[in-house]
Amino acid sequence: MKHLCTNNSESGKPTNNSEAPLIDLDSSDDENMKKGGDDVVLPGGFLDPLPPKYVAQKCKNFWKAGDFEQGYDGNWDTLSGGMDHVRVHPRFLHSNATSHKWVLGAFAELLDNSLDEVCNGATYVNIDMLRNKKDGNKMLLIEDNGGGMDPDKMRQCMSLGYSLKSKVADTIGQYGNGFKTSTMRLGADVIVFSRCSAKDGKRSTQSIGLLSYTFLRSTGKEDIVVPMLDYQKDGREWKKIIRSSHADWNTNADAVFQWSPFSTEASLLKQFDHIKDQGTRIIIYNLWDDDQGQLELDFEADEEDIQIRGVNRDEKNIRMANIYPNCRHYLTYKHSLRSYASILYLRIPPGFRMILRGKDIQHHNIVNDMMIVNEITYRPQPGADKVSQDSNIVAVVTMGFVKDARAHIDVQGYNVYHKNRLIKPFWRLWKVAGSDGRGVIGVLEANFVEPAHDKQGFERTIVLSRLEARLIQMQKNYWRAHCHKIGYSGYPQPVNKNSVEDGGSRETSSKKKKGASTPPNDSSNKYQKLKSTPLTENVADDDLQTTPNLRHTNGSYHIEKSAKECTPKDTSRSAHAANAEAVHDCSPNGKTAQIVIGTQWRPFPVVGENESTPINSGTPDLHQLMEENRKLKEMLEKNDEDVVGDLLHNLERQRNQRVDLEAQVSRIAVDLLKTRLSGVIYENFENLYKVQLSMIDEFAEERERREVEQASLTNKLKDETAKKQDLVERVKQLELEKMKSNEWSAIS
Repeated sequence: MKHLCTNNSESGKPTNNSEAPLIDLDSSDDENMKKGGDDVVLPGGFLDPLPPKYVAQKCKNFWKAGDFEQGYDGNWDTLSGGMDHVRVHPRFLHSNATSHKWVLGAFAELLDNSLDEVCNGATYVNIDMLRNKKDGNKMLLIEDNGGGMDPDKMRQCMSLGYSLKSKVADTIGQYGNGFKTSTMRLGADVIVFSRCSAKDGKRSTQSIGLLSYTFLRSTGKEDIVVPMLDYQKDGREWKKIIRSSHADWNTNADAVFQWSPFSTEASLLKQFDHIKDQGTRIIIYNLWDDDQGQLELDFEADEEDIQIRGVNRDEKNIRMANIYPNCRHYLTYKHSLRSYASILYLRIPPGFRMILRGKDIQHHNIVNDMMIVNEITYRPQPGADKVSQDSNIVAVVTMGFVKDARAHIDVQGYNVYHKNRLIKPFWRLWKVAGSDGRGVIGVLEANFVEPAHDKQGFERTIVLSRLEARLIQMQKNYWRAHCHKIGYSGYPQPVNKNSVEDGGSRETSSKKKKGASTPPNDSSNKYQKLKSTPLTENVADDDLQTTPNLRHTNGSYHIEKSAKECTPKDTSRSAHAANAEAVHDCSPNGKTAQIVIGTQWRPFPVVGENESTPINSGTPDLHQLMEENRKLKEMLEKNDEDVVGDLLHNLERQRNQRVDLEAQVSRIAVDLLKTRLSGVIYENFENLYKVQLSMIDEFAEERERREVEQASLTNKLKDETAKKQDLVERVKQLELEKMKSNEWSAIS
């Protein structure tokens, strides 16, 4: 970036231009300029009129402002210390500002600069609308009472890439590019007034800088030049700081008068009346239009706000914001500066005010809009990067449902802050077609991820991808646990199956009554009743549901898991038990087991009223059946004991094998991770060491070249000084001889 005024004390190039053209601070164009005078012969054609330069047509649409053609003079002969000087074309101001796709993001950059001035005493930042007295158009004002800028800092501010705040703690700015991108995104031209109070033995100063895209295009500049005026306080008066010559100062002043909203020096200096002891006043004018020919910024929709037109403005969302106040910031932050600025910072310094069009912006914390709030601490996984290796870096994620979530509004996302600054507003990560995740919002401050240079997103890194995945999982877990509380259908809980059966269904209720005796001639019906009749009584439903059952069907066994122990019960059985398909008892390990053996059905004796003589003759008596039942029970108990013991033994053995395998896998994974990490660390260390050695060599070579060049220049300076002294002596001698000759001629 170049400036119209030069500082010859710094450059070591004396100039005394009586009619100085635009002079650049960093360029060596002034080396080729010749001084006008009686004793100097100017080259031929030097005083000829300059050819007319191409004047670009004025374009008021930001996205089309970079589309202009301009003739090039092809003069690349200017050198700086023997090296070519790379120019920065004015079109770069426009292309650099296109990083702000969203115009409110440009406002945020300027607010960041004012908030960073809190350490220098800033107590407010004021944003307002002004009128240009030259043409009556609207202008944008941003001012604060921070430390201000002295002439050197003003030039750094106007230049590209200078940033002293990157090394200052608790400051947002770090790239030295925000002022240029933000101001050029809002309007074509900006004029800056800054006053710096006296400190460190220096006097108070005030400076004026004009960064004008219109000026550069209209005058056909092929390099960025910035007219600047500086003043220094001397007693009670402000005196001009002449950095090169009065002619240069006047050239800068004429450019400011012509291309700024102020036509005289008095009107310029009057702007400093709004600044007391220190501060900065930025006025952006020639604001950009939209595709419809209207101002991109809307000052009429709300007299206490600055809004934007276009696709970011949704009238439906504006109406919904009036109905659902807890969703207001989500629905309006895209088009309303007041809404966006209220959530732009996670914390506001005590006593600091943000004023928009005469009314304070009320700071708002999104957590106040939540209900059913949860807090989760996220710690980045250790990695090769230095950030994630810091064990003290964590992010506390506060999430919950927006208070209007019962209205089923599609509001969701995380507000992600970096060093107190909002980078991603309502970042929607969990994207599903249905209603899952709706109403869930969160807030976190992630200082371990790096923001992009426009501070509207993050750099794509592994740390960021891990954070995204974790935030998605957090939202899923929260939604599935609480969605039923706001009217959505809940997720079914996983069902633990406690029984595995083959074949037909098993009765689990003990409330069924015993089946009555059936006449012997209905054998098929009796067999079906015996299969479905419960074999135990006085047992609760849940006991039966969680009781392990060992079923033997057609010679095979099936065991079913249980969580409850069986207690001895009075299991008096009727005569059906003799030929039924099941016998129920407790196994020796305290678990109940039910073994069912398919047996052939035998008819039950039907006893008469005297309970002595069976009605159906030829059937075995009750005593015989009970004896057979007792023998069968003893045999089954023995088999049950053996089978259950074997199964438990196998289960224990498999459990031990699983534990051993898990331990082996863990050891192998840890060893493999250690091996890989050690290799990566060693490789990185070796690469860094090589880079360090190469940098040391380069620095040494550069120092040697600089010393040689300095010595050469010193010798040349000595030679030129000697030649100059010789010429002076010769001139004096010639003048003396001429005087003597004149005297002799007069005498003669």
